[in-house]
Amino acid sequence: QVQLVESGGGLVQAGGSLRLSCAASGSISSIRVMGWYRQAPGTQRELVAIVTSGGILNYSDSVKGRFTISRDNAANTVYLQMNSLKPEDTAVYYCYAVILGWGRPERAYWGQGTQVTVSS
Repeated sequence: QVQLVESGGGLVQAGGSLRLSCAASGSISSIRVMGWYRQAPGTQRELVAIVTSGGILNYSDSVKGRFTISRDNAANTVYLQMNSLKPEDTAVYYCYAVILGWGRPERAYWGQGTQVTVSS
């Protein structure tokens, strides 16, 4: 079945950078949307950034100007370049994708999450 595999999380000092990657694999016909959500302890999951198959980008106001989302459609992979990181960016980051499977209806998938910790 479809899986989302994330990498690139870790520990970084405030002002530093990290690059997250997420690759989708499995029985995939097409991917409509790929992106990233995050969830800090005691908070609800929130949208960080998404990119559609047509290249339309959306960012949370809290990360605009600091984070950049990109997508390699041929590789079914999405990236999140995170610059000028702040302690408030600390969270578990979840890859997200809306995928049409072969002979199956469109649905959303989630990665297992990768921890990003920003120290002050």
